Amino acid sequence: MSRNASIDRATKETSISLSLDLDGTGKAELNSSIPFLDHMLEQIARHGLIDLSVEAKGDREIDDHHTVEDIGICLGEALRDAIGDKSGIVRYGHAYVPLDEALSRVVLDFSGRPGLEYHIDFPKETVGGFDIDLFKEFFQAVSNHGRITLHIDALRGGNNHHIIETVFKAFGRALRMAVEFDSRQSGIPSTKGAL
Repeated sequence: MSRNASIDRATKETSISLSLDLDGTGKAELNSSIPFLDHMLEQIARHGLIDLSVEAKGDREIDDHHTVEDIGICLGEALRDAIGDKSGIVRYGHAYVPLDEALSRVVLDFSGRPGLEYHIDFPKETVGGFDIDLFKEFFQAVSNHGRITLHIDALRGGNNHHIIETVFKAFGRALRMAVEFDSRQSGIPSTKGAL
């Protein structure tokens, strides 16, 4: 059974091609035109053991907002498509990830109900010239379009790069856990019989 998906999105603001394979090896081919975002997307692929390819162009002369949000939209849609009806998967995933002084927790549920709880206090507004606020927009788009309930908590940290890297690594680890097949689970992992 193949669990991959490709999404193409073209608007007046962005042009994005994204593909993923949930049963990959962590391979990433990334060209979002935003180097720090590529670095973070690579964490999702590597720690989620998904193969991820992103090619994106956007109206960065305005700012990075549209590009970051639309990549999140495409990632959410691709996750939803690749996972299918969710038969046999674990469904829930969680991870704690440290990096030096930083520690973050991500908990997610492929519930079919989008929702984001995002609790991060960054010591600065940017990292490497990148607007930190855009990470919330990214994860909101992933949650909305993937129909994922997503809780993100940065529990401690004093360095923006460390904090956000722990979040992306934890998201990848939680994603990996949630999409794994459960050898004891047959059918939809819900008492409702649908997700």
